[in-house]
Amino acid sequence: MRDDKPGQKGSYGRVGLPVATQYVVPKRRRAMALVGALAIVLVLAWLGFDWFMGRGNLLSNGPLSSSHARLETECTSCHSQAERRVTDEQCAVCHEKYGDALGVYSFGAHYVYRSDDFRRLVPSEHEVPCFSCHLEHEGREAAITAVTDRQCFDCHPFASLNVGHPEFDFAADQLPDLGSLAFPHVHHVREVMKEEALEDVERTCLYCHNAQADGRNFDPINFDRHCDACHLAATTATPALPVRQEGGTEPGVDSLETIVARGGPATRWALYTNPNEFRRRGDSVSKVPVHHRDPWVLENLRALRLRLHPDAGLADLLTTTPEVAESGYRQLYREAIVTLEEQALGLRGRPEPEVQSDLTKISDLLAELKRVVEEPFAALDESQFLLALARPNPDLTAEERAQIEALAGELTQPCRQCHTVTQATIERVQADQRVLRRAEFDHRAHILETRCLDCHGAIPIADGARSTEPVDPAVDRAEIQNLPTVDVCRECHNPQQATNACVTCHYFHPNKGRRSDLLLYLE
Repeated sequence: MRDDKPGQKGSYGRVGLPVATQYVVPKRRRAMALVGALAIVLVLAWLGFDWFMGRGNLLSNGPLSSSHARLETECTSCHSQAERRVTDEQCAVCHEKYGDALGVYSFGAHYVYRSDDFRRLVPSEHEVPCFSCHLEHEGREAAITAVTDRQCFDCHPFASLNVGHPEFDFAADQLPDLGSLAFPHVHHVREVMKEEALEDVERTCLYCHNAQADGRNFDPINFDRHCDACHLAATTATPALPVRQEGGTEPGVDSLETIVARGGPATRWALYTNPNEFRRRGDSVSKVPVHHRDPWVLENLRALRLRLHPDAGLADLLTTTPEVAESGYRQLYREAIVTLEEQALGLRGRPEPEVQSDLTKISDLLAELKRVVEEPFAALDESQFLLALARPNPDLTAEERAQIEALAGELTQPCRQCHTVTQATIERVQADQRVLRRAEFDHRAHILETRCLDCHGAIPIADGARSTEPVDPAVDRAEIQNLPTVDVCRECHNPQQATNACVTCHYFHPNKGRRSDLLLYLE
Protein backbone atom coordinates (compact mmCIF):
# COMPACT_ATOMS: atom_id res chain seq x y z
CA MET A 1 0.00 0.00 0.00
CA ARG A 2 1.41 3.41 -0.88
CA ASP A 3 1.65 5.93 1.94
CA ASP A 4 2.45 8.99 -0.13
CA LYS A 5 1.08 12.13 1.39
CA PRO A 6 -0.27 15.10 -0.54
CA GLY A 7 2.46 17.54 -1.57
CA GLN A 8 5.28 15.00 -1.35
CA LYS A 9 5.19 14.20 -5.07
CA GLY A 10 5.30 16.21 -8.20
CA SER A 11 5.46 15.46 -11.88
CA TYR A 12 8.38 15.39 -14.21
CA GLY A 13 8.43 15.77 -18.01
CA ARG A 14 5.63 15.94 -20.54
CA VAL A 15 4.22 12.58 -19.61
CA GLY A 16 3.85 13.69 -16.02
CA LEU A 17 6.04 11.10 -14.38
CA PRO A 18 5.60 11.20 -10.67
CA VAL A 19 8.72 12.31 -8.70
CA ALA A 20 9.37 13.24 -5.07
CA THR A 21 9.71 16.95 -4.27
CA GLN A 22 13.09 16.46 -2.54
CA TYR A 23 14.59 15.30 -5.83
CA VAL A 24 13.73 18.64 -7.39
CA VAL A 25 15.11 20.73 -4.46
CA PRO A 26 17.34 18.53 -2.26
CA LYS A 27 17.35 19.43 1.42
CA ARG A 28 21.18 19.45 1.80
CA ARG A 29 21.77 21.82 -1.07
CA ARG A 30 19.10 24.10 0.18
CA ALA A 31 20.87 24.41 3.50
CA MET A 32 24.21 24.94 1.76
CA ALA A 33 22.76 27.71 -0.38
CA LEU A 34 21.28 29.41 2.67
CA VAL A 35 24.59 29.24 4.57
CA GLY A 36 26.53 30.56 1.56
CA ALA A 37 24.12 33.42 1.02
CA LEU A 38 24.30 34.32 4.71
CA ALA A 39 28.13 34.26 4.64
CA ILE A 40 28.23 36.58 1.63
CA VAL A 41 25.86 38.99 3.36
CA LEU A 42 28.00 38.98 6.53
CA VAL A 43 31.24 39.55 4.58
CA LEU A 44 29.75 42.42 2.63
CA ALA A 45 28.36 43.89 5.83
CA TRP A 46 31.77 43.66 7.56
CA LEU A 47 33.61 45.16 4.58
CA GLY A 48 31.19 48.05 4.53
CA PHE A 49 31.57 48.61 8.26
CA ASP A 50 35.35 48.26 8.06
CA TRP A 51 35.60 50.75 5.21
CA PHE A 52 33.19 53.16 6.88
CA MET A 53 35.23 53.09 10.11
CA GLY A 54 38.41 53.86 8.13
CA ARG A 55 40.44 50.83 9.14
CA GLY A 56 40.57 48.78 5.97
CA ASN A 57 42.18 45.82 7.76
CA LEU A 58 40.68 43.30 5.40
CA LEU A 59 41.99 45.19 2.40
CA SER A 60 45.65 45.27 3.57
CA ASN A 61 48.29 42.88 4.90
CA GLY A 62 47.89 44.20 8.43
CA PRO A 63 48.14 47.37 10.51
CA LEU A 64 51.01 49.75 9.80
CA SER A 65 53.63 50.64 12.39
CA SER A 66 52.96 53.65 14.59
CA SER A 67 55.40 55.73 12.50
CA HIS A 68 53.24 55.27 9.41
CA ALA A 69 49.82 54.96 11.07
CA ARG A 70 48.43 58.10 9.48
CA LEU A 71 49.08 56.62 6.03
CA GLU A 72 46.96 53.54 6.64
CA THR A 73 43.97 54.90 4.72
CA GLU A 74 46.13 56.33 1.93
CA CYS A 75 47.65 53.27 0.27
CA THR A 76 48.82 55.24 -2.76
CA SER A 77 51.15 57.26 -0.51
CA CYS A 78 53.48 54.27 -0.52
CA HIS A 79 52.19 51.85 -3.17
CA SER A 80 52.45 52.98 -6.75
CA GLN A 81 49.32 52.28 -8.75
CA ALA A 82 51.31 50.96 -11.71
CA GLU A 83 53.60 48.47 -9.94
CA ARG A 84 51.60 48.06 -6.71
CA ARG A 85 54.89 48.03 -4.77
CA VAL A 86 56.77 50.50 -2.60
CA THR A 87 59.64 52.25 -4.38
CA ASP A 88 62.60 54.05 -2.82
CA GLU A 89 61.46 57.28 -4.44
CA GLN A 90 58.21 57.12 -2.49
CA CYS A 91 60.11 56.63 0.77
CA ALA A 92 62.31 59.60 -0.12
CA VAL A 93 59.28 61.91 -0.36
CA CYS A 94 59.12 62.01 3.44
CA HIS A 95 62.52 60.88 4.61
CA GLU A 96 64.83 62.93 2.35
CA LYS A 97 63.74 66.15 4.00
CA TYR A 98 66.76 68.16 2.93
CA GLY A 99 66.40 67.38 -0.75
CA ASP A 100 70.09 66.59 -1.26
CA ALA A 101 70.84 65.34 -4.74
CA LEU A 102 72.45 62.03 -3.78
CA GLY A 103 69.95 61.03 -1.09
CA VAL A 104 71.03 60.67 2.52
CA TYR A 105 69.33 57.30 2.85
CA SER A 106 70.36 55.87 -0.50
CA PHE A 107 72.95 53.19 -1.14
CA GLY A 108 75.20 55.86 -2.61
CA ALA A 109 75.12 57.98 0.54
CA HIS A 110 75.92 54.93 2.64
CA TYR A 111 79.01 54.14 0.56
CA VAL A 112 80.26 57.72 0.55
CA TYR A 113 79.71 58.13 4.27
CA ARG A 114 81.74 55.05 5.06
CA SER A 115 84.54 55.24 2.51
CA ASP A 116 84.70 58.77 1.04
CA ASP A 117 84.98 56.96 -2.31
CA PHE A 118 82.57 58.72 -4.68
CA ARG A 119 83.15 56.11 -7.37
CA ARG A 120 80.97 53.76 -5.35
CA LEU A 121 77.96 55.89 -6.19
CA VAL A 122 77.50 53.96 -9.42
CA PRO A 123 74.24 51.97 -9.05
CA SER A 124 74.67 48.23 -8.58
CA GLU A 125 72.34 45.41 -9.53
CA HIS A 126 72.73 44.08 -5.99
CA GLU A 127 71.07 47.10 -4.39
CA VAL A 128 67.82 46.22 -2.67
CA PRO A 129 64.86 48.57 -2.08
CA CYS A 130 64.03 50.03 1.32
CA PHE A 131 61.07 47.72 1.95
CA SER A 132 63.31 44.63 1.70
CA CYS A 133 64.74 45.43 5.12
CA HIS A 134 62.10 47.70 6.63
CA LEU A 135 59.00 45.48 6.83
CA GLU A 136 55.59 47.06 7.23
CA HIS A 137 52.07 45.81 8.09
CA GLU A 138 53.43 44.06 11.19
CA GLY A 139 51.30 45.99 13.69
CA ARG A 140 51.40 49.26 15.58
CA GLU A 141 54.09 48.15 18.04
CA ALA A 142 56.43 46.74 15.39
CA ALA A 143 59.82 48.50 15.12
CA ILE A 144 60.17 49.13 11.40
CA THR A 145 63.81 50.16 11.86
CA ALA A 146 64.72 46.84 13.48
CA VAL A 147 66.45 44.65 10.90
CA THR A 148 66.93 41.00 11.79
CA ASP A 149 70.06 39.01 11.12
CA ARG A 150 68.07 36.82 8.75
CA GLN A 151 67.55 39.80 6.46
CA CYS A 152 71.29 40.53 6.48
CA PHE A 153 72.20 36.94 5.71
CA ASP A 154 70.17 37.04 2.51
CA CYS A 155 73.04 39.04 0.98
CA HIS A 156 76.02 38.44 3.30
CA PRO A 157 77.26 34.83 3.13
CA PHE A 158 78.01 34.10 6.78
CA ALA A 159 75.88 33.00 9.69
CA SER A 160 76.79 35.46 12.47
CA LEU A 161 79.65 37.25 14.22
CA ASN A 162 80.64 33.90 15.72
CA VAL A 163 80.20 31.78 12.60
CA GLY A 164 81.95 32.76 9.38
CA HIS A 165 82.38 36.49 10.03
CA PRO A 166 85.50 37.67 8.15
CA GLU A 167 88.50 39.14 9.92
CA PHE A 168 88.68 42.93 10.14
CA ASP A 169 90.58 44.55 7.27
CA PHE A 170 93.23 46.13 9.48
CA ALA A 171 93.84 42.87 11.35
CA ALA A 172 94.16 40.95 8.10
CA ASP A 173 96.88 43.39 6.89
CA GLN A 174 94.54 44.69 4.21
CA LEU A 175 94.72 48.22 5.59
CA PRO A 176 98.34 48.88 6.62
CA ASP A 177 99.38 52.00 8.48
CA LEU A 178 101.83 54.42 6.89
CA GLY A 179 105.21 53.75 8.48
CA SER A 180 106.25 57.38 8.61
CA LEU A 181 106.80 57.84 12.35
CA ALA A 182 109.40 56.45 14.70
CA PHE A 183 107.11 55.90 17.65
CA PRO A 184 107.61 53.08 20.17
CA HIS A 185 104.62 52.92 22.54
CA VAL A 186 106.43 51.25 25.44
CA HIS A 187 109.20 53.88 25.59
CA HIS A 188 106.66 56.70 25.76
CA VAL A 189 104.53 54.91 28.35
CA ARG A 190 107.60 54.52 30.57
CA GLU A 191 108.50 58.20 30.23
CA VAL A 192 104.97 59.45 30.95
CA MET A 193 104.61 57.16 33.97
CA LYS A 194 107.91 58.51 35.33
CA GLU A 195 107.20 62.19 34.65
CA GLU A 196 103.61 62.11 35.88
CA ALA A 197 104.25 59.66 38.75
CA LEU A 198 101.57 57.28 37.48
CA GLU A 199 101.20 53.67 38.60
CA ASP A 200 98.29 52.69 36.35
CA VAL A 201 99.46 51.90 32.82
CA GLU A 202 96.03 52.63 31.34
CA ARG A 203 95.95 56.11 32.83
CA THR A 204 99.13 56.67 30.87
CA CYS A 205 97.28 55.72 27.68
CA LEU A 206 94.71 58.43 28.40
CA TYR A 207 97.50 61.01 28.72
CA CYS A 208 97.71 61.07 24.91
CA HIS A 209 94.47 59.39 23.87
CA ASN A 210 91.95 62.02 24.97
CA ALA A 211 88.30 61.02 24.79
CA GLN A 212 85.88 63.22 22.92
CA ALA A 213 83.00 64.89 24.75
CA ASP A 214 80.55 62.04 24.13
CA GLY A 215 83.08 59.43 25.29
CA ARG A 216 82.70 57.30 22.19
CA ASN A 217 85.94 58.08 20.35
CA PHE A 218 89.21 59.96 20.79
CA ASP A 219 90.66 63.17 19.42
CA PRO A 220 93.60 62.93 17.00
CA ILE A 221 97.07 63.20 18.50
CA ASN A 222 98.25 66.81 18.44
CA PHE A 223 101.91 67.79 18.58
CA ASP A 224 101.40 71.01 20.55
CA ARG A 225 99.28 69.26 23.17
CA HIS A 226 100.92 65.85 23.45
CA CYS A 227 104.50 66.09 22.17
CA ASP A 228 105.74 69.64 22.64
CA ALA A 229 106.51 69.21 26.35
CA CYS A 230 109.33 66.78 25.58
CA HIS A 231 110.23 67.25 21.92
CA LEU A 232 111.78 70.33 20.25
CA ALA A 233 112.79 72.04 23.47
CA ALA A 234 114.18 75.60 23.57
CA THR A 235 117.70 74.21 23.16
CA THR A 236 116.95 72.02 20.13
CA ALA A 237 119.14 73.16 17.23
CA THR A 238 120.09 72.16 13.73
CA PRO A 239 123.72 71.26 13.01
CA ALA A 240 125.94 73.94 11.48
CA LEU A 241 124.89 73.92 7.82
CA PRO A 242 126.81 75.35 4.86
CA VAL A 243 125.31 78.55 3.47
CA ARG A 244 124.60 78.47 -0.25
CA GLN A 245 126.94 80.74 -2.18
CA GLU A 246 125.61 82.81 -5.07
CA GLY A 247 126.79 81.17 -8.29
CA GLY A 248 128.31 78.23 -6.43
CA THR A 249 127.67 74.60 -7.27
CA GLU A 250 128.01 73.16 -3.77
CA PRO A 251 124.66 72.49 -2.03
CA GLY A 252 123.81 74.78 0.85
CA VAL A 253 120.95 76.47 2.71
CA ASP A 254 119.70 80.03 2.40
CA SER A 255 120.19 82.29 5.40
CA LEU A 256 117.29 84.35 6.75
CA GLU A 257 118.83 87.51 5.26
CA THR A 258 118.94 85.93 1.81
CA ILE A 259 115.30 84.82 2.02
CA VAL A 260 114.16 88.28 3.16
CA ALA A 261 116.09 89.97 0.36
CA ARG A 262 114.64 87.60 -2.22
CA GLY A 263 111.11 88.23 -0.98
CA GLY A 264 108.10 86.70 -2.66
CA PRO A 265 104.64 85.71 -1.45
CA ALA A 266 105.79 82.26 -0.32
CA THR A 267 108.34 83.67 2.16
CA ARG A 268 106.26 86.31 3.90
CA TRP A 269 106.94 84.46 7.17
CA ALA A 270 110.60 85.60 7.01
CA LEU A 271 109.60 89.19 7.84
CA TYR A 272 108.27 88.05 11.22
CA THR A 273 110.98 85.56 12.13
CA ASN A 274 113.32 86.42 15.02
CA PRO A 275 116.86 86.81 13.55
CA ASN A 276 118.32 85.94 16.98
CA GLU A 277 117.29 82.34 16.39
CA PHE A 278 120.15 81.99 13.86
CA ARG A 279 123.82 81.56 14.68
CA ARG A 280 126.17 82.45 11.84
CA ARG A 281 129.77 81.27 11.94
CA GLY A 282 131.67 82.01 8.76
CA ASP A 283 130.04 80.19 5.88
CA SER A 284 127.76 78.07 8.07
CA VAL A 285 124.54 78.73 9.97
CA SER A 286 122.45 76.89 12.53
CA LYS A 287 119.01 77.59 13.98
CA VAL A 288 117.97 77.35 17.61
CA PRO A 289 115.30 76.63 18.62
CA VAL A 290 113.69 74.56 15.89
CA HIS A 291 109.89 74.78 15.90
CA HIS A 292 107.40 72.21 14.74
CA ARG A 293 106.74 72.87 11.03
CA ASP A 294 109.59 75.35 11.18
CA PRO A 295 109.17 77.61 8.08
CA TRP A 296 112.90 78.14 7.62
CA VAL A 297 113.55 74.38 7.60
CA LEU A 298 110.62 73.71 5.25
CA GLU A 299 111.64 76.50 2.84
CA ASN A 300 115.20 75.20 2.55
CA LEU A 301 113.93 71.63 2.25
CA ARG A 302 111.69 72.77 -0.61
CA ALA A 303 114.67 74.40 -2.36
CA LEU A 304 116.70 71.19 -2.07
CA ARG A 305 113.78 69.15 -3.38
CA LEU A 306 113.49 71.45 -6.40
CA ARG A 307 117.14 70.82 -7.20
CA LEU A 308 116.45 67.09 -7.22
CA HIS A 309 113.18 67.41 -9.16
CA PRO A 310 112.91 70.73 -11.04
CA ASP A 311 109.53 69.71 -12.50
CA ALA A 312 107.97 68.53 -9.23
CA GLY A 313 104.60 69.84 -10.36
CA LEU A 314 101.91 70.26 -7.73
CA ALA A 315 104.07 68.40 -5.20
CA ASP A 316 105.94 71.69 -4.76
CA LEU A 317 102.83 73.05 -3.01
CA LEU A 318 102.86 70.34 -0.33
CA THR A 319 105.00 70.26 2.80
CA THR A 320 104.90 66.46 3.10
CA THR A 321 104.85 63.51 0.73
CA PRO A 322 101.63 63.01 -1.26
CA GLU A 323 101.04 59.38 -0.22
CA VAL A 324 97.42 59.16 0.96
CA ALA A 325 94.68 56.58 0.86
CA GLU A 326 92.90 56.31 -2.48
CA SER A 327 89.86 58.08 -1.05
CA GLY A 328 92.02 61.02 0.12
CA TYR A 329 93.22 62.43 -3.20
CA ARG A 330 91.07 65.51 -2.72
CA GLN A 331 93.02 66.24 0.46
CA LEU A 332 96.13 66.82 -1.65
CA TYR A 333 94.32 69.43 -3.72
CA ARG A 334 92.95 71.09 -0.57
CA GLU A 335 96.47 71.38 0.86
CA ALA A 336 97.74 72.86 -2.40
CA ILE A 337 94.89 75.39 -2.39
CA VAL A 338 95.77 76.47 1.16
CA THR A 339 99.38 77.06 0.08
CA LEU A 340 98.24 79.13 -2.91
CA GLU A 341 95.87 81.16 -0.75
CA GLU A 342 98.70 81.96 1.66
CA GLN A 343 100.86 83.06 -1.23
CA ALA A 344 98.05 85.22 -2.60
CA LEU A 345 97.70 86.79 0.83
CA GLY A 346 101.35 87.80 0.62
CA LEU A 347 100.58 89.81 -2.52
CA ARG A 348 97.74 91.86 -1.06
CA GLY A 349 100.13 94.45 0.35
CA ARG A 350 101.69 95.15 -3.05
CA PRO A 351 100.38 98.49 -4.42
CA GLU A 352 101.25 97.93 -8.09
CA PRO A 353 98.06 97.93 -10.24
CA GLU A 354 99.29 95.00 -12.33
CA VAL A 355 99.86 92.93 -9.15
CA GLN A 356 96.38 93.71 -7.86
CA SER A 357 94.87 92.86 -11.25
CA ASP A 358 96.65 89.51 -11.31
CA LEU A 359 95.65 88.92 -7.68
CA THR A 360 91.97 89.32 -8.60
CA LYS A 361 92.35 86.73 -11.36
CA ILE A 362 94.20 84.38 -9.00
CA SER A 363 91.42 84.69 -6.39
CA ASP A 364 88.77 83.87 -9.00
CA LEU A 365 90.74 80.85 -10.18
CA LEU A 366 91.21 79.61 -6.63
CA ALA A 367 87.48 79.92 -5.96
CA GLU A 368 86.73 77.91 -9.09
CA LEU A 369 89.36 75.32 -8.18
CA LYS A 370 87.85 74.89 -4.72
CA ARG A 371 84.42 74.38 -6.27
CA VAL A 372 85.74 71.72 -8.64
CA VAL A 373 87.67 69.92 -5.90
CA GLU A 374 84.54 69.60 -3.75
CA GLU A 375 82.49 68.32 -6.68
CA PRO A 376 82.06 64.56 -6.01
CA PHE A 377 82.29 63.53 -9.65
CA ALA A 378 85.11 65.88 -10.70
CA ALA A 379 87.99 64.11 -12.45
CA LEU A 380 91.18 64.86 -10.47
CA ASP A 381 94.65 63.77 -11.53
CA GLU A 382 96.51 62.81 -8.37
CA SER A 383 99.60 61.86 -10.41
CA GLN A 384 100.42 65.59 -10.60
CA PHE A 385 101.56 65.33 -6.97
CA LEU A 386 103.72 62.23 -7.25
CA LEU A 387 107.45 62.88 -7.00
CA ALA A 388 108.06 59.33 -8.14
CA LEU A 389 106.73 60.33 -11.57
CA ALA A 390 108.69 63.58 -11.72
CA ARG A 391 111.78 63.58 -13.92
CA PRO A 392 115.01 63.72 -11.87
CA ASN A 393 117.34 66.60 -12.62
CA PRO A 394 119.46 65.37 -15.53
CA ASP A 395 122.18 67.94 -14.80
CA LEU A 396 123.07 66.33 -11.48
CA THR A 397 125.59 63.58 -11.08
CA ALA A 398 125.00 60.71 -8.67
CA GLU A 399 127.52 62.27 -6.30
CA GLU A 400 125.75 65.64 -6.37
CA ARG A 401 122.39 63.99 -5.70
CA ALA A 402 123.89 62.18 -2.73
CA GLN A 403 125.29 65.47 -1.37
CA ILE A 404 121.90 67.19 -1.63
CA GLU A 405 120.10 64.33 0.10
CA ALA A 406 122.77 64.27 2.82
CA LEU A 407 122.28 68.01 3.40
CA ALA A 408 118.51 67.49 3.59
CA GLY A 409 119.14 64.87 6.27
CA GLU A 410 121.29 67.28 8.31
CA LEU A 411 118.78 70.10 7.91
CA THR A 412 115.98 67.89 9.26
CA GLN A 413 118.02 66.23 11.99
CA PRO A 414 115.68 67.44 14.79
CA CYS A 415 112.67 66.36 12.73
CA ARG A 416 114.06 62.88 12.06
CA GLN A 417 113.86 61.99 15.73
CA CYS A 418 110.24 61.15 14.88
CA HIS A 419 109.77 61.65 11.13
CA THR A 420 111.15 59.90 8.07
CA VAL A 421 112.66 62.04 5.30
CA THR A 422 112.91 60.79 1.73
CA GLN A 423 113.90 62.72 -1.42
CA ALA A 424 114.23 65.90 0.64
CA THR A 425 110.59 65.55 1.75
CA ILE A 426 109.11 64.73 5.16
CA GLU A 427 106.89 61.67 4.85
CA ARG A 428 103.20 62.26 5.53
CA VAL A 429 101.78 61.22 8.89
CA GLN A 430 98.54 59.29 8.72
CA ALA A 431 96.26 61.10 11.14
CA ASP A 432 93.27 58.79 10.75
CA GLN A 433 93.75 55.04 10.65
CA ARG A 434 90.43 54.63 8.82
CA VAL A 435 89.47 51.47 10.69
CA LEU A 436 85.98 50.01 11.15
CA ARG A 437 84.78 51.90 8.10
CA ARG A 438 81.72 49.66 7.89
CA ALA A 439 80.80 49.63 11.59
CA GLU A 440 80.36 51.82 14.65
CA PHE A 441 82.18 51.35 17.94
CA ASP A 442 81.32 53.00 21.26
CA HIS A 443 84.19 53.07 23.78
CA ARG A 444 81.82 54.56 26.33
CA ALA A 445 79.68 51.41 26.32
CA HIS A 446 82.67 49.06 26.72
CA ILE A 447 84.85 50.77 29.32
CA LEU A 448 82.43 49.74 32.10
CA GLU A 449 83.01 46.07 31.33
CA THR A 450 86.66 45.87 30.29
CA ARG A 451 89.95 47.76 30.34
CA CYS A 452 91.88 49.35 27.47
CA LEU A 453 94.65 46.76 27.29
CA ASP A 454 92.21 43.86 27.46
CA CYS A 455 91.30 44.65 23.85
CA HIS A 456 94.33 46.60 22.60
CA GLY A 457 96.91 43.91 23.10
CA ALA A 458 98.76 43.73 19.79
CA ILE A 459 101.67 45.64 21.39
CA PRO A 460 102.95 44.32 24.77
CA ILE A 461 102.50 47.66 26.55
CA ALA A 462 101.64 46.36 30.03
CA ASP A 463 104.58 43.95 30.24
CA GLY A 464 107.02 46.39 28.66
CA ALA A 465 106.05 49.29 30.95
CA ARG A 466 106.90 47.28 34.06
CA SER A 467 110.28 46.22 32.70
CA THR A 468 113.50 48.07 32.02
CA GLU A 469 114.53 45.79 29.16
CA PRO A 470 114.43 47.21 25.61
CA VAL A 471 111.45 46.10 23.54
CA ASP A 472 111.93 44.49 20.15
CA PRO A 473 110.91 47.05 17.46
CA ALA A 474 109.30 44.21 15.55
CA VAL A 475 106.46 44.13 18.12
CA ASP A 476 106.43 47.83 19.07
CA ARG A 477 106.47 50.29 16.22
CA ALA A 478 104.14 52.92 14.80
CA GLU A 479 103.01 50.77 11.85
CA ILE A 480 101.36 48.25 14.17
CA GLN A 481 97.69 49.08 14.60
CA ASN A 482 97.16 48.13 18.21
CA LEU A 483 93.56 47.11 17.62
CA PRO A 484 91.56 43.99 18.52
CA THR A 485 90.78 41.21 16.08
CA VAL A 486 87.34 39.72 15.57
CA ASP A 487 88.25 36.93 18.02
CA VAL A 488 88.58 39.50 20.79
CA CYS A 489 85.06 40.75 20.08
CA ARG A 490 83.73 37.19 20.12
CA GLU A 491 84.93 36.69 23.68
CA CYS A 492 81.98 38.78 24.87
CA HIS A 493 79.64 39.04 21.89
CA ASN A 494 78.19 35.56 21.59
CA PRO A 495 74.81 33.88 22.16
CA GLN A 496 75.62 33.33 25.86
CA GLN A 497 76.70 36.90 26.73
CA ALA A 498 76.41 40.24 24.91
CA THR A 499 74.35 40.44 21.75
CA ASN A 500 76.01 39.43 18.52
CA ALA A 501 73.30 40.76 16.19
CA CYS A 502 74.52 42.48 13.04
CA VAL A 503 72.91 45.81 13.92
CA THR A 504 74.87 45.93 17.18
CA CYS A 505 77.85 47.25 15.21
CA HIS A 506 76.63 47.82 11.67
CA TYR A 507 74.40 50.73 10.76
CA PHE A 508 73.45 50.97 7.13
CA HIS A 509 72.30 54.57 7.18
CA PRO A 510 74.48 57.49 8.35
CA ASN A 511 74.10 58.76 11.87
CA LYS A 512 71.32 61.35 11.67
CA GLY A 513 73.03 63.27 14.46
CA ARG A 514 75.89 63.96 12.04
CA ARG A 515 73.72 65.09 9.15
CA SER A 516 75.63 68.37 8.86
CA ASP A 517 78.88 66.43 8.45
CA LEU A 518 77.27 64.14 5.92
CA LEU A 519 76.15 67.06 3.80
CA LEU A 520 79.79 68.10 3.51
CA TYR A 521 80.41 64.76 1.84
CA LEU A 522 77.44 65.03 -0.46
CA GLU A 523 77.81 68.65 -1.48
